Amino acid sequence: MYFQRRGQKLLVILGTIITMLFPTYSSEVASAPVQSQKTPQDLTLSVPASDEDTAISAGGAATNSSTLNNNKNAKGLTLSQLLHKYPETFKTSGPRNKVIALTFDDVPDPRFTPQLLNILKKHNVKATFFVVGSRAKKHPDLVKRMIREGHAIGNHSYNHPQFVKLEMNDFRLQIIKTENIIQTLAGYKPRLIRPPYGDISEQQLKWAKSHGYTLVNWNVDSLDWKGLSKNQVRNNILAHIGRGAIILQHGGGGPGSHLQGTIQALPEVITIMCKRGYTFVTVPQLLQVSKSK
Repeated sequence: MYFQRRGQKLLVILGTIITMLFPTYSSEVASAPVQSQKTPQDLTLSVPASDEDTAISAGGAATNSSTLNNNKNAKGLTLSQLLHKYPETFKTSGPRNKVIALTFDDVPDPRFTPQLLNILKKHNVKATFFVVGSRAKKHPDLVKRMIREGHAIGNHSYNHPQFVKLEMNDFRLQIIKTENIIQTLAGYKPRLIRPPYGDISEQQLKWAKSHGYTLVNWNVDSLDWKGLSKNQVRNNILAHIGRGAIILQHGGGGPGSHLQGTIQALPEVITIMCKRGYTFVTVPQLLQVSKSK
């Protein structure tokens, strides 16, 4: 008993000395959080089961292209460098003929997509819709309508992640899972891929090239994802449009998205550009490539 009490006193004294000599270390140890570790299941692709649309944040694929061109992706090359290095696989515009391509991302969305389809049908204009797999699965009739009315379909991932943040296996899964859904609805696997936010790594781009895909970004950004007015959307397009232009707009978005500016501006953009002698075509027609792989 005597030696036990003596040992306890020595431990108290020793602890006091350590605290006096290393106060910072002892406080850090006391306050250090316990870090959780991800299991392999946590690292797999997942989509909220209750509402797949929540996988797309408000604004959808609308990171400004000029910002993206100034930021290096995970492989160290900017988008401008990738465009220069892979000109046959990565496109932002077509040949400088008097033709232009309207593109709509983040579809299908029952709030906005039908209104855009109605306008395009009224003006006899064909466009290209970049489809999100989870939404196509949820709203198959809208994808079937796009096909029925002569529009082209592209792959816009399964649930809209930023590709450069994905491992290669997850990236491939995003593409393959979506193209299988589209094939069921449209009858073909689309050749065109538009990366969410316009961003992709060189490794991913090389894989896409080796499997026969064409990556398509844009050179005219409507910025409609910001919830802009009709006049703002129209002016953003008309100020930069030209021969062989690929125009970025949205036909869907996350909760709270406001795309009435695009819907209201679209008839005016079509009318004005037709008066200027331009013809609207799909992206496969613009780039003179097959719509399917």
